[in-house]
Amino acid sequence: MIRGRIIKVLSGFYTVQTEEGALVCKARGRFRLDGTSPLVGDLVLCSTEEDGQGRIDSIEPRRNRFVRPAVANIDTLIFVASGVNPVTDPFLIDRVSVIAAEAGCELLLCINKADLDPADTLYELYSKAGFRVLRTSALTGEGLSELREEIDGRLCAFTGNSGVGKSSLLNRLIPEADAKTAEVSEKLGRGKHTTRHVELFSLGEGTCIADTPGFASFDLDMMPVIAKDALAEDFIEFRPFLGRCSFRDCAHLAEPGCAVTQAVEAGKISASRYHSYTRLYEICDRPLYETRR
Repeated sequence: MIRGRIIKVLSGFYTVQTEEGALVCKARGRFRLDGTSPLVGDLVLCSTEEDGQGRIDSIEPRRNRFVRPAVANIDTLIFVASGVNPVTDPFLIDRVSVIAAEAGCELLLCINKADLDPADTLYELYSKAGFRVLRTSALTGEGLSELREEIDGRLCAFTGNSGVGKSSLLNRLIPEADAKTAEVSEKLGRGKHTTRHVELFSLGEGTCIADTPGFASFDLDMMPVIAKDALAEDFIEFRPFLGRCSFRDCAHLAEPGCAVTQAVEAGKISASRYHSYTRLYEICDRPLYETRR
């Protein structure tokens, strides 16, 4: 058996990086039967057939998996946002942050196009909430060394709405990646989906980045059900106040003596983040992607 990691999936063929080099494989039919599709980032065991083509025989246990982007075993999910053309909606970031928390994955917020707009409101909002936030510019190179340090030795995936510069950042970090980019529509304020498939690129020394297709503002088929009673824990700035409410089963909505809502009133939790919590609470206990607000 040959052990390796899937770095690319295209048209039913899986490129597996092994110690001996890249091996193009097909997956065993049983994966379709049991509903376990191999994903970019999976560690797999392969064998070679008589014609030289590889075959994926088994998938090692995953740390986590995402539906969109279709990746597995991610250490850090890098949400690339922008304060200008397109302007990223904070609710989109909040929604992805919950998905990352449920997957046991760190979320790093990367505000790109900082040469055009530093996005002070986004920076302050998420820094105060407790996230690591970087400002970058794929055009000028601002913040790229800090981004490289943050992801050192980790398996990461870029995500974010189309046009924010994910592929442009990847090209600056790994010039040989040659990821396609496209201009953002000035009229619509959004980019084209220039990345058509998920592919994993190596920066060396155990650092890998998956470039993923972008998505429209709320087109997020990422993860199944999140329980209502678990949602508050996924908001990192809520955690110091959990367990301090008057009622043990407090939903942190309109209950008297709620420590979370008191923290919002005192300015310790932002009104924007709390509003996202209430919106997500309404749609929990069913897939987050079913809503279309």
